[in-house]
Amino acid sequence: MNGRFAISMHILTLLAKAGSEWLTSDFLAGSININPVLVRKEIGNLRRNGLVVSREGKNGGSQLAKSARQIQVSDVFLATRQGAFLGTSRNTPNPNCPVGKDINQHLDNLYQEAEEALIQKLGDCTLETFSHRFA
Repeated sequence: MNGRFAISMHILTLLAKAGSEWLTSDFLAGSININPVLVRKEIGNLRRNGLVVSREGKNGGSQLAKSARQIQVSDVFLATRQGAFLGTSRNTPNPNCPVGKDINQHLDNLYQEAEEALIQKLGDCTLETFSHRFA
């Protein structure tokens, strides 16, 4: 896991709170306390995944592409995921060992089940519900 999910949730929550106002990457970066270049990178990813729209220029910025009610937190997780959530095994256990010969397959299955449960849980929460946690 990396920080992309947290950064994207921060961006999207600010956009949800802003309603129809266009928020600049500088404003978003100031709230997150990161470089605006990183914000623009994440906005690009969120735009490619249909969660954000942006416009350039003096009155530019970003807004949600759809209602916060229509965005599930699992959408954000899937948009920011880079590989398996729990990772993958990097070693090659002894194939003659009764555990070693099958451990990686069983771990992969366990990891997949855990990720599916996480996605299901995150799907139970919308961006609107999440954003209501803030004043």
